Amino acid sequence: MKYKSRWSGLTVLACAAVFIGSTAALGGCSGQASSFGTGSQSGGDPAQVEFFAMDTYMTLTAYGDGAEAALEKAQAQVEKLESEWSVTDENSEIYQLDHSGGNPVTLSEDTADIVSFALEMARETDGDLDPTIYPVLEAWGFTTDENRIPSQEELDALLANVGYERVQMDGTTVQLPAGMEFDLGAVGKGYAGDILARLLKDEGVTSALLDLGGNIQAVGERPGGGDWRLGIRSPFDGGEGVLGMLLASDCAVVTSGNYERYFVGEDGKEYGHIIDPDTGYPVDNGLASVTIITEEGKRGDALSTSMFVKGLDEASRYWRDHQDFEMLLVTQDGQIYLTEGIEDQFTLSSDFGNMETHVIKRDEQ
Repeated sequence: MKYKSRWSGLTVLACAAVFIGSTAALGGCSGQASSFGTGSQSGGDPAQVEFFAMDTYMTLTAYGDGAEAALEKAQAQVEKLESEWSVTDENSEIYQLDHSGGNPVTLSEDTADIVSFALEMARETDGDLDPTIYPVLEAWGFTTDENRIPSQEELDALLANVGYERVQMDGTTVQLPAGMEFDLGAVGKGYAGDILARLLKDEGVTSALLDLGGNIQAVGERPGGGDWRLGIRSPFDGGEGVLGMLLASDCAVVTSGNYERYFVGEDGKEYGHIIDPDTGYPVDNGLASVTIITEEGKRGDALSTSMFVKGLDEASRYWRDHQDFEMLLVTQDGQIYLTEGIEDQFTLSSDFGNMETHVIKRDEQ
């Protein structure tokens, strides 16, 4: 698959140097209250690998005995998944599916599982996440960086081949209508993060932080105990500055936004890379960024995109209906909306202390 180079909306602040604890909890994303500390741990210095995969730079950090060997296996796993899911690699399973001419294709169990999950999330979000939108992204140039504004006639023709509900799946066999293309870019990095977290735990790693191009997967607590301290990048001024600090442990934190991956058209308007599957146009609903905190990275990945498409009001209603994740929304006019489960886990940085924060309550309509 051609992975979206989603802006890195999260910053790991002094991974093993300075942390602060939390008094709030979100399922597996919880930690005990603690004070600033050095993050010392018995395993010595952290092991770390950095590499380019899935169209983004990844940094995997782990602590303790055996961490270095575990990270080598993790990197190999990411590269294996990329070879199976790439939309541009002629040897990948997704490429074969996209060029099947409408014939059924049998996938490996891993690939069939993520395809099934993408379709499940498409149904759950009423198509605001649609894994068949890839040709429209191509038309806008977001997969090639040769940006342009497609004509309405071109978009109408492409949208005729968009529609997750027309994908047929029976076990590991998938059939796409001729002309349709399936892309895992909205769930792939999150899904990979889940796999890597399990792999590291199986290798005995109890503390790790995985930065998959802006998707953060926290394995366990920070070394020495307590929550990881994650910086949420400001979606203003090209992503300069840290909006605030989020405390989280043993969960995924995923941010989506349009402000770094965009172009200015001949009409003077800015067009971002997150596409509304209903219109074929980049989303323009007043949101600047969406951050999702959830136990599963794949769900966080899917929700960060789909909640951005939904916009403030619909995303808030969706959260109230499901309540199995937490969310932080930033609007283009400088307002912050966060769900009540992270009210005590997020703190604005001093540079943005004048921004107004609103708490989304479970019992409000």
